[in-house]
Amino acid sequence: MNLEDEFAQYRSELVAHCYRMFGSLHDAEDAVQETYLRAWRGFAEFEQRSSVRTWLYRIATRVCLNALQHSSRRMVPSALGAPGTDPDDLEAQALETSWLEPFPDLMLSADPALVVGTRQSLRLAMVAALQHLPPRQRAVLILRDVLAWQASEVADLLDTTTAAVNSSLQRARAELAKIAPAEDQFSEPDEPGRRALLDQYAKAFEDADLVALEGLLTQDTRWEMPPIPTWFDGRDDVMRLLRVKMTPGTALRIMVETSANGQPAFAKYIRGRGGAFHAHSIQVLTLTEAGVSSVLAFHRADLFGSFGLPIDRFPQV
Repeated sequence: MNLEDEFAQYRSELVAHCYRMFGSLHDAEDAVQETYLRAWRGFAEFEQRSSVRTWLYRIATRVCLNALQHSSRRMVPSALGAPGTDPDDLEAQALETSWLEPFPDLMLSADPALVVGTRQSLRLAMVAALQHLPPRQRAVLILRDVLAWQASEVADLLDTTTAAVNSSLQRARAELAKIAPAEDQFSEPDEPGRRALLDQYAKAFEDADLVALEGLLTQDTRWEMPPIPTWFDGRDDVMRLLRVKMTPGTALRIMVETSANGQPAFAKYIRGRGGAFHAHSIQVLTLTEAGVSSVLAFHRADLFGSFGLPIDRFPQV
């Protein structure tokens, strides 16, 4: 295997690593590009005391930490304040806010072991929680708990002591325990139930069937719509939002199934003039055995390309 191919085989996992650090796919891809540039320039000095993979992770982590000195953490609306209750009083899009972005699963390696191993650590709720940690704590936790590096390896990377790494990890775990969702909240329905739930959700949205949608949402469901800061908590308030914002009628929406952050997702298109359907939002769903417990609907048409989806869809003649 030549050097270019060896570098290329780690690209998807490096993007995932940098995404955990940034909460932004765009920033992660830029960081990996910078990682490869540094690796090419410095390969002659690579002493092969570690694997190429470990060496690339070291470079990528340093690139991320350097970039995070000059950037703010990525946010979700629920981290900014209390939920709203009036769907007619939504705040204007806050385009100046650094919002969390979804991670398209198609960017993960085809290696099933890698996909399974990264799924939990890429969930939106987990990545959002990581953003609350200082960058170095974030790096320590990811390197130790996700990548299973030894404390001595992390200490060498961060130019600190093993004791300092262990202390930082302890603080990071304690903070994450306060804000990250508990493991049992990720209990999804079995595959037949999951498939039925997603099919029913897509059909209810396309048909504007509010009765069916209400039956699919959990009592404590949450609805967020970055870059709109207003969010809604609880099925009653979420349904109030949907009743106001969803135009009645069929053939006005298309829900294209995809996946992000190891979670089911839909790309929503809405019908415009001339019959074409235009990109509206990427909805990332959290499922439980009781139903859909949260929807993070990213109102950004520019995200569709990362999911391999067109901005516009045209009805077949």
